[in-house]
Amino acid sequence: MSPFLLNYLLTQYLLTHSIVFELNSYKVASSICYDLRFSELYAKQRELGADIIMVPAAFTVETGQAHWEILLRARAIENQCYVIAPAQAGKHNEKRVSYGNTLIINPWGDVISRCSYYNSTNESNYEEIAVATVSRNILNQIRNSMPKHSHRKPEVYK
Repeated sequence: MSPFLLNYLLTQYLLTHSIVFELNSYKVASSICYDLRFSELYAKQRELGADIIMVPAAFTVETGQAHWEILLRARAIENQCYVIAPAQAGKHNEKRVSYGNTLIINPWGDVISRCSYYNSTNESNYEEIAVATVSRNILNQIRNSMPKHSHRKPEVYK
């Protein structure tokens, strides 16, 4: 099977199925770049028990500067989950430049780790690693102090 066909099939599957898997006692959900604009997907992942949401992306510089961090922080806050968002950075070719700004955000919306974003005046290689501690205690504290997940009324939103 060609990599392009495999990528297409995987994307089609992910668009219709929210996948949540377990990793070191945390439930982890995943999405991709453009999905970030659709909050319903993340609400579904939280409903399925997600503690951590992964959002790998290659935002353009223009949309990255305007939307990347604010949307990620919103998804962390509204779903009371950690968000880990690895992001490609730098110039790929003459037509494509990715914004970068890899972020790790806690369930309160605080950025707890960050890598560089693309800057045309500094054409470095952008090889960085974001590292942060994910804490079950912080996750539970935030969810218990504001139990919004149990207050949702999905029947009202149909």
